[in-house]
Amino acid sequence: MIEFQNVSKIYSNGTQALRNVSLKVDDGEFVFIVGSSGAGKSTFLKLIMCEERPSEGQIIVNNLALGDLKRHDVPYYRRNMGIVFQDFRLIDNMTVFENVAFAMHVVGASSKEIKKRVPYILGLVNLQDKQKCHPKELSGGEQQRVGLARALVNNPKLIIADEPTGNVDPALSFEIVDLLSEINRRGTTILMVTHEHTLVKHFHKRVVEIHDGQIVADTASQEVPHED
Repeated sequence: MIEFQNVSKIYSNGTQALRNVSLKVDDGEFVFIVGSSGAGKSTFLKLIMCEERPSEGQIIVNNLALGDLKRHDVPYYRRNMGIVFQDFRLIDNMTVFENVAFAMHVVGASSKEIKKRVPYILGLVNLQDKQKCHPKELSGGEQQRVGLARALVNNPKLIIADEPTGNVDPALSFEIVDLLSEINRRGTTILMVTHEHTLVKHFHKRVVEIHDGQIVADTASQEVPHED
């Protein structure tokens, strides 16, 4: 699914954000990415999303070498991933339904598909009764669930969650990760950057720790396998 092969990233100001990073994430894994501010976590995500290019090494996602990806192909590549942001990034003058539907409009979905799919996804995140609300009428936790629904609606293989619990109450943080865990059990790969060690300890997922641009720990999931 995702493989970093001896990847380094040096920005134009001389900052070395990643140093010779090698890592493999298999299909269907849930991985917490942890580390202090400035450790290189955001750069790690930006490289996967093709917002940045590596200075050295190779990154392969879904058998695609990102170094070979032309800039005009990047939007099409990103259609296979959903992104959840810390600051929600909802469109204020759109309803909940419209915010989620917008992600489907972008990929050319039909109105019929949108009318069927959006309510289903909002039901998954327990927002079926908020479809006509605007973001400012929602709590922080509800806004983040809209963000999660938007990330999910195109059925991506990979969800990248960049500090998705950073702007919600601690109790809601567990709810958000519970939702991500349920999505993961359905087969979606999850990469989640977090500072919240209580979440990491509670959910027993694989944990990759980055310090000063290098992977200093990679702890396997401690979860008991889920049985249907």
